[in-house]
Amino acid sequence: MIAIVAAAIVVLRGGSDTPPPAAPRPSSEDAGDVVNRYLWAWSSGDDAAAAALTDDPAGAVAAFAAVRASLAPTGFAATLRQITGQKAGIHVKWTLAEGRVWNYDNDLSLVHGDGGWRVHFTPAAIHPQLAPGDRLVVRAGAEGPAVTDRDGKALMTWQPNGPKAVDPGFAPLVLPGIGRLATGSGRAWGVVLVDPANKTTTVYNEGTENAKALTTSLSSKAQAAAQAAVDGAGFPAMLVAIQPSTGDILAVAQSASVTSGNALTGLYAPGSTFKIATAAAVLQAGAADANTVLPCPGTAQIGQRTIPNDDQFSLPSLPLHSAFAHSCNTTFAQLASQLPADALAKAASQFGLNSDFDIRGLTTEAGKVLPSANSAEQVESAIGQGKVQASPFGLALMAATVSAGKAVTPQLVRGQDTSVTTGYQAPSGAVLTALRSMMREVVTGGTATGLARSGNVFGKTGTAQFGDGSQANGWFTGYRDDVAFSVLLLGSNSSKPAVSVSAAFLRGL
Repeated sequence: MIAIVAAAIVVLRGGSDTPPPAAPRPSSEDAGDVVNRYLWAWSSGDDAAAAALTDDPAGAVAAFAAVRASLAPTGFAATLRQITGQKAGIHVKWTLAEGRVWNYDNDLSLVHGDGGWRVHFTPAAIHPQLAPGDRLVVRAGAEGPAVTDRDGKALMTWQPNGPKAVDPGFAPLVLPGIGRLATGSGRAWGVVLVDPANKTTTVYNEGTENAKALTTSLSSKAQAAAQAAVDGAGFPAMLVAIQPSTGDILAVAQSASVTSGNALTGLYAPGSTFKIATAAAVLQAGAADANTVLPCPGTAQIGQRTIPNDDQFSLPSLPLHSAFAHSCNTTFAQLASQLPADALAKAASQFGLNSDFDIRGLTTEAGKVLPSANSAEQVESAIGQGKVQASPFGLALMAATVSAGKAVTPQLVRGQDTSVTTGYQAPSGAVLTALRSMMREVVTGGTATGLARSGNVFGKTGTAQFGDGSQANGWFTGYRDDVAFSVLLLGSNSSKPAVSVSAAFLRGL
């Protein structure tokens, strides 16, 4: 018996096309009817129904699932070309990531038994070269480095199934996104068969141009120093480093004990690190200058809020720059209570905390600081509590802005510039000069003297309560030379451990 049957079965999974309705099953099907129903079910993603039309349903459904998992198609279609005797010629079309299309012809063997016609199933029914235990995977056509650091050191190399990290522990928050960019960076690609011994055989190849390795802004030295520092913190810890002069993201690290949130998008109360913005707002409003002498009582009643210093320490009246260095909450809350409701939000925006960037290969969120709704919110915001939020990425950007003296646009991949969705403009040179002096005093004679032997470091510490107020996170943000960074320790109840992690990071550079 020779029958020729043409079927146009085109199904894009996840698209708008839908499978044609299944033909009614006659009481006695010929081979063409069975093959058509088999291809229809396979194409529509109903692997169980397709497998039921084979002589090995369990083996078929497992093989179908394995191939779909390894190829990750965005669309699939199988078409019957003709049936000759007990052979069915079919055409298979896989639509893969990046719009890649893989077509091939195959032959199915048909068997007849008590249950009627069935497709004889072996892995070769999926692809003629597929054998038991084999896998089909997509790979780029390039070889060697896929992603390098800023100095040309390979961070990811091309493997049969795409770019893979040389060291899986290196920048795991960053490398996967860059790897996805690398996968689509060249036209050459192929499908390989990987046998149980991991030997590969190319079954399809397209294009001749190798993908060029992507160069990132990451510094292997800075990343290693950052990871070692957070791993030795003793608390869940995060660290982000940015080069102020270029905006290059140098390092993103966090310890394995961080179980929620991350250094790039997690938003937390910044505590007294936010006094950088509060001081800027005060200076710009003319409410005080760096040398204005102000009180620093242990507590201050402002409206309905009682604002305490850490452990309710008190100091004799002192200049604003010294109040900043010793982190006098009461001083800054009293000053902020005299400012307009939007003053702190505007100042925060001048350091990038309300900015938004489209960084290729990376998702970030700098922070969220809104105008105060009432006086209580204003004084809480002044010391980085209440509704003020920032990420470690956002505070590294803040420190980079002070260092650079201008707005900083974060960069990650060479040749793929960041798009600025919501930009910002830094404070005036006079304000930034005053802030730099204050931030240096924090290290030389204030709350971060643990960094006094770490070189010419500028910065600000912070402790921010969370939850029911019984615990607090510890912060340090600052810069040395052309490296700005922020450190967050969750639940440390003090900024001192963050200062120690900062010192460890700087020693590693």
